Amino acid sequence: MRLWSEGAKSKVPFGTLATGASHLEAAENVKDWTRRRFGLSERVTIVVTEVAGSLPGFPPLETGVAFWTDGGVRHHFRVFKPVEAITAEDLPPSWLKASLAASDGIDCYCC
Repeated sequence: MRLWSEGAKSKVPFGTLATGASHLEAAENVKDWTRRRFGLSERVTIVVTEVAGSLPGFPPLETGVAFWTDGGVRHHFRVFKPVEAITAEDLPPSWLKASLAASDGIDCYCC
């Protein structure tokens, strides 16, 4: 059981990721900023996830954002900050939208 609970030796103890109203509001802000930045309609699904970093040199918490455009094309990016620390300026510029599209056969744990 010890190995399972320690996971990948992340700096965030098991079960202590942020929750609550301020965390939810921050995630909603990231969704709104993403929608505006990339000109996405209200019907486009946007997923915001905060994950504990497990690789050396990465921050202890990072945020993954994914959205799907027409034709089911998935786009994704990461911000190397906890969701509550993200500002609109942390998002990629709108002209990078095409390059954020996921390539076939490449899976990303973050989104």
